[in-house]
Amino acid sequence: MYPIWVVPYLSSALVIGLIASFHILPSHLAVGAFWFNVYIEGKAYREGRPELLSFVRRYTLLILIFCFVFGSLSGVGIWYSATVSSPRGISALIHNYVWGWATEWVFFLIEVATIYAYYYTLGKVDERTHLRIGYLYALSAWISMIIITGILAFMLTPGRWLETGRFFDGFFNPTYWPQLGARTFFMFGIAGLYALLIAATLKEREVAREVSRLAGAWGLFGLILGTLFGYWWLKKLPPEARDFLFGGTLPYLSTLLKVAAISGGIVGLYFLLFGILFPRLNNVPLALLTLIILFLGILSGEGLREGVRRPYIINGFMYSHQVVGADLPAKGIASEVEVLNEKGYLSRLGYLPPELRTITEKNRLSVGRILVAHECANCHALSPKGLRSLPRLLKGLGLKTPEDLAGFLEGLDGYPYMPPFVGTEEERLAAGAYLSTLVKENP
Repeated sequence: MYPIWVVPYLSSALVIGLIASFHILPSHLAVGAFWFNVYIEGKAYREGRPELLSFVRRYTLLILIFCFVFGSLSGVGIWYSATVSSPRGISALIHNYVWGWATEWVFFLIEVATIYAYYYTLGKVDERTHLRIGYLYALSAWISMIIITGILAFMLTPGRWLETGRFFDGFFNPTYWPQLGARTFFMFGIAGLYALLIAATLKEREVAREVSRLAGAWGLFGLILGTLFGYWWLKKLPPEARDFLFGGTLPYLSTLLKVAAISGGIVGLYFLLFGILFPRLNNVPLALLTLIILFLGILSGEGLREGVRRPYIINGFMYSHQVVGADLPAKGIASEVEVLNEKGYLSRLGYLPPELRTITEKNRLSVGRILVAHECANCHALSPKGLRSLPRLLKGLGLKTPEDLAGFLEGLDGYPYMPPFVGTEEERLAAGAYLSTLVKENP
């Protein structure tokens, strides 16, 4: 086990979620926008309308700056935050899909090269060559997403990988195709909204109206088909995930689904009204407001996608506190739960100083804090105020004494959305003692 990252008031999981949700805006724009861009460019060449290229140039500049500056920074942020908050989880993904990641990076390098080539050669090379550069970028970006989607879907539905440990048995898993379809078409929706924003900045009003109309149709088409694939994804969820979402086990998930649906509906109305029907009314403030609403929908959707996977990082294999919870004979991996319950969780914390490796009356609270941080802080705030505040939750359950709290920890596996507390009875009592101090500090 590695040292744990405790984030005050929030949780390490929420930090990853916020960065990842923002990252969707530039990353999915980077994938979806160029299909629209090369369509407009091709239309300009076919119809002899060079005025349309003013949109192409401005849209490409947005992609270049927003996607490859802010998108790249947030991408690094995801890797950094995931590594420090869940090092064993990210290690499992890398070890299983190292060649998948390597392949994705190759196509990302192609994206970087072609976006610069496309922008700086617009109007400087022949039309066919320039369009080919655009299509090369668009295809490379989509292949990059094809690979990443397989790894993300694997975390929720590993499929036959739990039996075979094989690359493609985990990659082409039960939710892969619906998630790929949803992401592919939703990226067209995201690209359509950004195109409306850029169209609203054009000085040639006739060009602005035409591009707005095309962008509205493009975005609405993507939104509708993305929703259909999203419905398919919901139907393919594992039974326990569907129960979390629709059975009332975790009510906040159904709220997130409603927020995502309402946000999508508002964005769809914008496409219809300000894109297709009344493009002259499309303007920058309204487009920016709709973009904020879109982000709220993305944030809710990502929260839903992560929430239905509880209590696992990799469903059926690794718990959210990074303990392997199931045997994987194909890879020679055994469940760690029984071993840690017998030998103790502290036995795996190699970074601890000698005075904290054995529980005594003097260090009981210090050791309890370490155990609670490792097993709870990925998802819960340890402060009275914050996301899923542990003191507030425990007080609401009426648990105050160390013995009651230790008993509660022992029965955690009775909650289907919670990982079991892993460790010896003495470690459980130490964790209970520390939790009792948190409850007392939250009057």
